[in-house]
Amino acid sequence: MVTDSVDGPVRALGPEWVMGADGLRFRRAARVILLDQDDRVLLVRGHDADQPSRSWWFTVGGGIDAGEDARTAAVREVREETGLRLRPEDLVGPVFTRSAVFDFVAEHCRQDEEIFVARLDADAAADVADLSRAGWTDLEHDVIDELRWWDLDDLAHEALEVFPEGLAELVRSLLPEWDGKTRHLGLGRG
Repeated sequence: MVTDSVDGPVRALGPEWVMGADGLRFRRAARVILLDQDDRVLLVRGHDADQPSRSWWFTVGGGIDAGEDARTAAVREVREETGLRLRPEDLVGPVFTRSAVFDFVAEHCRQDEEIFVARLDADAAADVADLSRAGWTDLEHDVIDELRWWDLDDLAHEALEVFPEGLAELVRSLLPEWDGKTRHLGLGRG
């Protein structure tokens, strides 16, 4: 992995990114729509080190490591990115699947995602100031700007990009509970 010096940001994708047959960096990923008791969703806001003026909101999650299944990766990613501890059986779904093509750290990337949902109880749904960042990679420390609980009405009117697109309505489609059908959201660009 190549990184910039101590004086600059980290500009390297992790080892889970491989060159795909289409010439794009590729990885499989697991993401989690974390909901609190009030149906607020926990999102991460980040930016690209190569485009610091552009930022967007996205669900908690990340790459599936070698030997992991999507459910195990989702639980690990939630712990690493928030400090929250879930069990695989706490996840519902995958409720959605999605493919995304985007530029990140000067690379053209494609990511195939399985998206789960998990409901946190009142004790686990901590104030974002209490969430742990101890599991963040160097790259995440460079590009993650904040974590925030979002009311769905406010999220629906957010001016910044939100991924997956139309997330507020997607979450509403899961309430009061998921219908058991995994929906493919198609190819997203962003």
